[in-house]
Amino acid sequence: MSTELFSLSLTSKTKIRGLLEIISSAAEYSDLCIRHREENIIKTLAAKVPHKPAAGAGAAPGATVRYNDPHVKAHVLLQAHLSRMQLPAELQADTAIVLTKAIRLIQACVDVVSSSGWLAPGVAAMELAQMVTQAMWAKDSYLRQLPHFTQEMVQRCSEKGVETVFDVMELEDNARAKLLQLSPTEMADVARFCNRYPNVELTYEVKNERRLRVGKPIVVEVSLEREDEIIGPVIAPFFPQKREEGWWVVIGEPKSNSLLSIKRVSLGRSARLRLDFVSGAPGRHTYTLYFMSDSYLGADQEYKFTVDVDDAPQTDSSDSE
Repeated sequence: MSTELFSLSLTSKTKIRGLLEIISSAAEYSDLCIRHREENIIKTLAAKVPHKPAAGAGAAPGATVRYNDPHVKAHVLLQAHLSRMQLPAELQADTAIVLTKAIRLIQACVDVVSSSGWLAPGVAAMELAQMVTQAMWAKDSYLRQLPHFTQEMVQRCSEKGVETVFDVMELEDNARAKLLQLSPTEMADVARFCNRYPNVELTYEVKNERRLRVGKPIVVEVSLEREDEIIGPVIAPFFPQKREEGWWVVIGEPKSNSLLSIKRVSLGRSARLRLDFVSGAPGRHTYTLYFMSDSYLGADQEYKFTVDVDDAPQTDSSDSE
């Protein structure tokens, strides 16, 4: 795994664009094949994706992009996947290889930024895992995850105030059928996705809230209770492999871009976990608890909580005798 490369490239300000470049530069893609004259196809695709590929690590400023570079190809194919571009069969097969490795590389990015204590790039990497799984950009409507949902249908739903998967689930059957205008078979596919889409109730408690002192641990217990009907592999028709969903539970301080505690969890019907981190300076602190999917967009949750930290008590030498 290219964690050494990541630790050199990732910074506290890395966003999605930077993550795509860093992942594409990984050694795992060095042997991605470039077929005869394929660089012309890659160049054409590169003109259509949102983020233009760079010349590569170590290249001089303004250097020409080499479209026969496997890392440039990986970068372009990742973006073509997120944009759901139609590709020739050979490039589709190459994209499947790129995507399978990308998920592991994204998880490695999360590990590296977590160990550095950076919140923003950590959350961005978790969002990128969702995007790669569902073949979407973060700005796209969450409804694009649903089977048979065309851009026209998404627009029709938006005009009726239906913006999320949960909005679709809450519609009356007749209203849903009238809005979506799908065949019974297609509607069954939508129902299958909705039944699998994670609906999780999260509760949390700061355990030692009344005894918080500088340098002492803050302990947060989190309970997760699943409310959706069916648990199973992720429904992700654009991803080439079967995926089991996973989650990250994170405590961070957005104001200082600090990631303070993180746990990875596979969620069945329910789970309980404990996160802790060392309290900082005395005073009132506001933290955010993040519950982040690695597979679906729109299923994440955020909770803000505030704690008051007291000065550490003076140590009296007579107490230690």
